[in-house]
Amino acid sequence: MLLKTLIAIVFVAIIASMAAGAGFLLRDDTHSRRLLLSLKIRIALTVLLLALLLYGFFLGGLGD
Repeated sequence: MLLKTLIAIVFVAIIASMAAGAGFLLRDDTHSRRLLLSLKIRIALTVLLLALLLYGFFLGGLGD
């Protein structure tokens, strides 16, 4: 149950980072680095989500 909760939290964080990136794209000027930082965070969260999913599938925690 903890693994499924972690996966849901990371997924929601990815969606929030995506929304923040869209806001930065629309509001900021061309010299702002916030959009790049948002992309880096989103990539790191996606890698974490993939690792959690693989961990869950290989250990049988998500096969129920």
